Amino acid sequence: MKIASAEFLKGIIGTDVILTDGVPEIAFVGRSNVGKSSVINSLVNRKDLVKTSNRPGKTTEINFFGINGKKCYFVDLPGYGYAKRSPKEKESIEKLILWYLMYSGVTPLKVVIILDSKAGLTDFDAEMIRVLREQGHPYLIVANKVDKLNQKELSAQTRAIKEAAHEAVVHPYSATTATLKERDALLRVIFDEA
Repeated sequence: MKIASAEFLKGIIGTDVILTDGVPEIAFVGRSNVGKSSVINSLVNRKDLVKTSNRPGKTTEINFFGINGKKCYFVDLPGYGYAKRSPKEKESIEKLILWYLMYSGVTPLKVVIILDSKAGLTDFDAEMIRVLREQGHPYLIVANKVDKLNQKELSAQTRAIKEAAHEAVVHPYSATTATLKERDALLRVIFDEA
């Protein structure tokens, strides 16, 4: 899918009509500080659609973005596992993510798990994959920040992530250095276009 336009529609923290309006949803999820906002901005070719911050853990709602009008939604789920949140805040964020994936009634077209390619798969990510597999949600892993690794490290990390993630599709990416060709390649994988 070529992305011609993208706009912020709304943030929700529970049941909302946007969940049942029939528009296909691509959900983005990942640990705080892996560059989730930057990846979404890169995919829509905008610097500022999703607010990025030097302070991780800013997103506390489920944010909906209309792509090409309302051909589909990009759904930005809050980042999980941010160390500086209070236990109560962490629990609230994790509940919101799990509610969307398990109880909201939504069947996302795809869930894109974003990892830091250097850090690899964390316990939080493994738990997310377990939930997605249980729910039968199709997912893929975007290993972001590959510009921080050399070719040998990247190859080893991609293999390790793939193994730990039950042989899931792992797509190496860099939101900061991706070319148009690399961006389009990731969009094709997300939308299952050959």
